[in-house]
Amino acid sequence: MYSLNNKISILGCGWYGLELAKELIKNGYIVKGSTTTPDKLESLQQAGILPYLINFTEEENRVDHEFFDCELLIISIPPKRSTAEQHTFLSKIQKIAAAAIIGNVKQVIFISATSVYGDDNQQVDEHTIPNPETESGKAILAAEQTLTASADYTTTILRFGGLIGPGRDPGRFFAGKSAIPNGNAPVNLIHLTDCIGLTLSIIQKQAFGYTFNACAADHPTRSIFYTAAAERSGLAIPQFKDELLNWKSVHSIYIAEKLNYEFKITLHSLV
Repeated sequence: MYSLNNKISILGCGWYGLELAKELIKNGYIVKGSTTTPDKLESLQQAGILPYLINFTEEENRVDHEFFDCELLIISIPPKRSTAEQHTFLSKIQKIAAAAIIGNVKQVIFISATSVYGDDNQQVDEHTIPNPETESGKAILAAEQTLTASADYTTTILRFGGLIGPGRDPGRFFAGKSAIPNGNAPVNLIHLTDCIGLTLSIIQKQAFGYTFNACAADHPTRSIFYTAAAERSGLAIPQFKDELLNWKSVHSIYIAEKLNYEFKITLHSLV
C-alpha cells in the first residue's frame, strides 16, 4: 500500500463538494476545486481552495490540465434532471477520464447514486446487480462502468442515497401535499455529515477500488419520516396514502467491512 500524497482535486464544488473541500483542508490536504461559473472562483479561493474553471459540456470544453495534476480525483457532477443532460453525461465522463489519464491520476472517487437500483421490491446491497429505471440512473450507471473499466487508475464508487442536510430540509419535500402515494415504502437517505465522513474514511483508510452504498442504516417509511420532518420544521403536514407500491431498501456490506464506519446521523434522530 502506498501513501496518498496531499493533493486532491474535486471536480464539482457544489452542495457536497464544497463542504468536503473545506473538511479536507482542515485535515491538511491541498485541495483543487472546479466550477463551471467564473463568478464562483473567488468564493472557492476564499474557502482556501485552489480554484479552476473546468467545463466538459458539448458547447464548451474548457480543460486546465494543472487541475488534473493530482493523485486523487473526486468526481461530483451528477447529471441534471433534463433529458438532454442525461444523454450527454457519458460523453462528459469520457472526457474527464481522458484528462485524468493525461494527469496521471492514480485514484478516482466517483460520486454515484442509489438510483442505479430499480424499485424491485427488495433489499439491495453492493452485490445486487443494478437495474436503473430512470434516465438519470441509467446515465450514472454507464458512467460507473466507463470509469471502472479503465486500468489507468483505480475507481471507487460511492453511491449516495437521497441527500439531506443544510439547505436540503426534508420537511419541505412534501409539506402540505395530500394523497401522496407509496406511504409505506422505506426511505433511503443520507445526511451531508455522513457524506463527508464516509469520503474522508475512504481516503484515510485508502479503501480504494470498492463500491459503497451510502445510506443511513435505518429506513423509516415515507409517511413516518416526512410527516415528522414537516412537523419538526413547523410546516404543513403532508398526507400519505396507506399503501406499499414499488420500493427498495438500500444497505451496505462494505461500509462496515472495509471502513468500520458508524453513521453520525440516523434518520430516527430526525423524527
